[in-house]
Amino acid sequence: MESVLRSLVIGAIAGWLAGSIQRGYGFGLIGNIIVGICGAVVGEYLFNLLGLWATGLLGKLLMATVGALVLLALVNFLRRA
Repeated sequence: MESVLRSLVIGAIAGWLAGSIQRGYGFGLIGNIIVGICGAVVGEYLFNLLGLWATGLLGKLLMATVGALVLLALVNFLRRA
């Protein structure tokens, strides 16, 4: 249960950070959690592809934020297309 709660908190923070970095993408708390969790999956995939790994709370937050930024960039691209 603790790991699920930790993932939700990391996801919420990562989604909020990504939404703050890419202006105009605030989805509210629930939306930020979803973007952050999906971003963590995308970030983990990208980090593994590049041969990088993230450890600890800060590393996982960085990985999730990078993934969320990529996810938001993809959403932005698809919206314009």
